Amino acid sequence: MEKYSQFRDRGSGISPFIPTTTPSSPIATLMHAGIFLFRLPLFVFYFAFYFLVLDWLPLPQVARKLLLWTMLGIPGIWWVDLQLDGVKRGALSQQPDTRFPGDRSVIAAQFTSPVDAIYLAAIFDPIFTVSYPGTQKVQRVSLFRAVVLALSPPVLAPPPASSGLTTVRALVEQNPRRVVAVFPEMTTTNGKGIMPFSPSVLSAPSDAQIFPVSMRYTPPDIATPVPGAYATFLWKLLSKPTHYIRVRIAQGMPNTSAAATNGAADRPPEPDRDTEECGGEDSTTEEQRVIDRIGKALARLGRNKRVGLTLRDKAAFIEAWNKRK
Repeated sequence: MEKYSQFRDRGSGISPFIPTTTPSSPIATLMHAGIFLFRLPLFVFYFAFYFLVLDWLPLPQVARKLLLWTMLGIPGIWWVDLQLDGVKRGALSQQPDTRFPGDRSVIAAQFTSPVDAIYLAAIFDPIFTVSYPGTQKVQRVSLFRAVVLALSPPVLAPPPASSGLTTVRALVEQNPRRVVAVFPEMTTTNGKGIMPFSPSVLSAPSDAQIFPVSMRYTPPDIATPVPGAYATFLWKLLSKPTHYIRVRIAQGMPNTSAAATNGAADRPPEPDRDTEECGGEDSTTEEQRVIDRIGKALARLGRNKRVGLTLRDKAAFIEAWNKRK
């Protein structure tokens, strides 16, 4: 993998784009193949039936979450280690509701796998959004689109305004009883580093709490940093007996830049920049401070570091990775 050394972060040496692999013996591979062949038709049928039929029915939220947990259960995702940052184990039930994402809240989630969106939907039933570089505008998408996004190539520029772009503030105001989920990294990584953020989180209203949420998996190989690897992802997801999710939720934090600018978060989309992160000449000190707080929280929760590699670096990596074939 040394030929991909140019895609390592210069400061930390982390390469967030290279897929993670786990060693396996020939006997284990045969056992995994049997598990895969048993689960594959069941998972494909249930996945298709849910998104083609059940997702369109006016089901109560409890029933929808139960159906999503069934989808997670088929590939063996049985155990979730959920912890709040700074809260001792066994004390979750004693925490106030404000420690969890709820009404008028925004989730800023680390993005590593298609499982991320399904898990968030099964717990919080959020409104999913797509973030883009250089603009605070977002695009509201369905759960299915959020799942597919984890296996899609990075988008280097926002779509035209006619595509229905909006802001996090507008979504919060229009849906005060819902949670809005944002993937500020804009593309998936292998979970070993936090990429520079889109400024989309800066359009959250000042009275909405932003909750950084980190999700890590054991085994870690179901992360999908390389787009289009559907077959590989299904093999890794369905062939292992069990998967574990480690979820960490940080303390909610307000968007102080929205309060400081007195509603400037609703300004028109900014012109495209050459960098994918918020920092730069067009960002204010308070905006950069908000981005830094969220980025540091995600890095702390995931026990990793922030990296300087951008969407353009990932696009170049994908081109180099595909050439090896």
